[in-house]
Amino acid sequence: MPSVKNPNKPSKNRLAAKAAKARKEAQQSSAAGRLSKVEKTDTNRFGARPGLMPTSGPRKPVSGKKQRKLEKKMGYALKRKMEKEGEVEMKDAVVVEKKVEDDKKEEVEMDIS
Repeated sequence: MPSVKNPNKPSKNRLAAKAAKARKEAQQSSAAGRLSKVEKTDTNRFGARPGLMPTSGPRKPVSGKKQRKLEKKMGYALKRKMEKEGEVEMKDAVVVEKKVEDDKKEEVEMDIS
């Protein structure tokens, strides 16, 4: 008596491997057209390939810590720009509300001919 169920067909493992290979090839072929072109400078200097982000150079991803620092710097730059334009936020000043006077209304005479 044979130890396998049906020796005349591929085993479950072979079928799964075949399906996985087909999925991988389909994914790679469809992704080939979507990937952005790698800069020639990145290829020459860093050996970059499609699908890989550079780990150094101007196109590398920014870490979270660096991103927070850059946001702080941008905030300070905006403050300096606003101060230069004259829009200074006065922290010690008291807020004064203007009262709207409804009693004094200007009447405009219109000449209807």
